[in-house]
Amino acid sequence: MNGKSTTYNKITAKIISIMLIITLGIAYVYSEYIKEEVVINLAKQDAKKTSRLVFESMYSAMQKGWDKNEIQEIVTRLNKVDEELEIFVYRGETVASLYGDIEKDKHIRESDLHVKESFTGKESIDIIDSEIIKYYFPVVANETCKSCHTNAKEGDVLGVININYPITELKIALKDIIKFFLFFMISFTVIVFVLLLINFNRYLVSPIQKFIDTANTIKKSSDITQRVEVDNNINEIQSMQKMFNGMLDSIEHQFYYDSLTKLKNRKSLQIDLAKNHNLLLMIINVDKFQQINNLYGDAIGDKILLEFKEKFIDFLPEDSTLYKLHADEFGIISHNDTDLKTFEKVASHIISTLDKYEFKIQNDETIFINLTIGIAFGSDLLLQNADMALKLAKKDKKHFLTYTNDMISLNEYENRLAWTNRINEAITNDKIIPLFQPIIDCKTNKIIKYEALMRIKDNDNGFIVPSHFLNISKENKLYFKLTLIMLQKTFQKCKESNLKFSINLNKEDMTNPEIVNYILDEFKKNNFGHNISFEILESEGIEDFKEVAQFIKQVKTYGTTISIDDFGTGYSNFEYLMNLDFDYLKIDGSMIRNIDKDEKSQIVTKTIVDFAHRIGVKTIAEFVSNKNIYDKVKDMDIDYVQGYYLGEPSLDIEENK
Repeated sequence: MNGKSTTYNKITAKIISIMLIITLGIAYVYSEYIKEEVVINLAKQDAKKTSRLVFESMYSAMQKGWDKNEIQEIVTRLNKVDEELEIFVYRGETVASLYGDIEKDKHIRESDLHVKESFTGKESIDIIDSEIIKYYFPVVANETCKSCHTNAKEGDVLGVININYPITELKIALKDIIKFFLFFMISFTVIVFVLLLINFNRYLVSPIQKFIDTANTIKKSSDITQRVEVDNNINEIQSMQKMFNGMLDSIEHQFYYDSLTKLKNRKSLQIDLAKNHNLLLMIINVDKFQQINNLYGDAIGDKILLEFKEKFIDFLPEDSTLYKLHADEFGIISHNDTDLKTFEKVASHIISTLDKYEFKIQNDETIFINLTIGIAFGSDLLLQNADMALKLAKKDKKHFLTYTNDMISLNEYENRLAWTNRINEAITNDKIIPLFQPIIDCKTNKIIKYEALMRIKDNDNGFIVPSHFLNISKENKLYFKLTLIMLQKTFQKCKESNLKFSINLNKEDMTNPEIVNYILDEFKKNNFGHNISFEILESEGIEDFKEVAQFIKQVKTYGTTISIDDFGTGYSNFEYLMNLDFDYLKIDGSMIRNIDKDEKSQIVTKTIVDFAHRIGVKTIAEFVSNKNIYDKVKDMDIDYVQGYYLGEPSLDIEENK
């Protein structure tokens, strides 16, 4: 973060100070303007009135036949009325020629520019140092004047009255004061509003919006290793950022580290395995640990694990990492060039040293703890292979075993048997459920429908994806039951919500009389076929298009739409296009997954999109996992998108709205 930090209190004080300075400046400028207006306009009016009074006083005296000395006495008396007021009267040449000239008047007429200007008939004003006003008022002859001044013509200037007085004596009009006050208040209000708007956006809205955008990016990417970095110098935002990042630190630590031992956990192990190649992995299991926990309590179990942690650290090969996996398991990865034999010697040394380890508990009671180790090496499936070696070591009562390829067949048989039992148990206990993932219109960014995705709910309230059990269900004649359950639950959701749903079917489903009859009966009874779309799995391959085409024809009479799923992976793409009446092409995720970086994927995808649009078919891109991919498929004119960036599969479709 750049610059000296600040707070909202300081910002507020700064804004108020700036507002005061600006408004006071405006007030000063405007007051000077008002002052000038007063001097030029009001002063002139006041001076004119005073000059008129002086003239009328002298005129009255002249009518009585007073001479010039008596007239001067009047002027002298008038000057005594106000010490700061000065009045001078200068005769013009027209008057002087009849009544005699005064030397002072003659001198002034010839030397004072303002007097000269006034004798031309113009009023003149002279402001000295913004303090004294000198006003020159020309006395112009009219018809009445000609009775005394017989040599004068109407319009001649008979004399000039000069009045001098200080500006402090001026009085401003009430309307000007009101106008000034209104101007000041309006200016102040406008400046306050503008400054608040600018600074509110700069110091509050913009930093908070950046903070929220960054937090949303972290949320969408589900990458808790990212941190909020908002470049600002505001203490409150920095505190929010620090608190949020601290919370992420805590979550990340809980997510990637074991709370008891503070070692990296199984999730961290999986990430480290994915980053590196040609590793050696050892999984160490504390035998019958659950029984010890049940018998002596969690506190004793925790002490055992912590003590074993310290023992294992002593046995770590150079440049190796110790992990805490499940409740009773530890893992060791060797990152250096340790060979397999050396790694197996480490396992043997751990067993010989710690097997039947004596652990003392309360009342000097001692328990003996055994260990079993599974080892795997290479780059692929290390965790699964080490787990397999560990299970076989326990089964064969070996201290440790290293994974070999001949373990696969035995493991596969056991795995198939276990999954068959698990599928049957899931069907019996209603654990086959659909999760719903939204499909979004690229132009409107609105959800047009949801794809129903099959899952098995496990005992930990997690969900098992079909890749683990679908093939086994087909081999054991259980797949039909799974499809029927998915149809029943998705149809029920459709009837309750009146939303649109997409359901996967393969060739066996579309040619199975029981499934077909169930679909048609439901459409007839409840009239919701227009809200259902069936996705035909292109990767399955269809040999007999007639039966599938017949199914499509039947469901389309109820308004149902058809989508070709996984398009671009199988061998019969164009046979589909020629033989089936479909509405959508869903481009396979293998081409979308890296489309923002892979030029070949872009070329193939663009070809599919252009072809689909030419034949009047809409396109759907799946596996849209980030913004770059989303932007790329939108640029390629793909109609609809689906993926974790836009919405994860969810039990409750309300979460995806």
